[in-house]
Amino acid sequence: MLISRKPGFTLVELLIVIVVVATLATLVAMGARSALLASQEAKCISNLRNIGIALHLHAADHGGSFPETSHTAILDKAWITTLEDYLGDYDEIRVCPGDPRRDERLAAGGTSYLLNNFIFVPEVDPWGELLGPALNRPAAIPEPARTILVFTCADRVGTGPGNDHTHSSLWTNWRGVCADIAPGRFGSGGDPHAAQGRANYLYADNRVESIPAAEIKRKTDSGINIAQVPGIP
Repeated sequence: MLISRKPGFTLVELLIVIVVVATLATLVAMGARSALLASQEAKCISNLRNIGIALHLHAADHGGSFPETSHTAILDKAWITTLEDYLGDYDEIRVCPGDPRRDERLAAGGTSYLLNNFIFVPEVDPWGELLGPALNRPAAIPEPARTILVFTCADRVGTGPGNDHTHSSLWTNWRGVCADIAPGRFGSGGDPHAAQGRANYLYADNRVESIPAAEIKRKTDSGINIAQVPGIP
């Protein structure tokens, strides 16, 4: 008597199924990550736009001056705290959603966003006299459309309120840049300091631009400091 057998998968067919399933799972995971990054980047852009508006509102209410950083004001108070009344959801706006240390910064009273020290930390001589023009006023910035006000901080930057501005005079190489900011915050494959991905930058004309990390590195390697204020010798 013949015994009929139900058809089943061969080893080759089973391996093909496994490969197909694994490929589909990878594509789904990549799609989910891309969607998350896009959402985080969009929220970061919104944060920076709100911060830009608040900076200019503060200047309008305070004799035309931007807020001071912890370097020139109170050490235990970040500059962004002076904008709390101008920002709708203060705790949501002061941290970047792509910052892995955002909860630490919230708890410590810090921020993910750093002010450009070329503008907000005046250079002075040993006697406290200014060595150049004071630029912490919108009216004093020669080329607002080319001047970056705010950067997204590097992971290694401390979480406390004293860590609220860059040290961009030290940006003589890529390592110096990445000690302060995260040029690859979005899309860098998990390393926000790699020359991959991109980050958002707030300009003095209140425009937010997403710039690839590779472009920032190219400029840095060619001797251009992106934090310097155009039009100032």
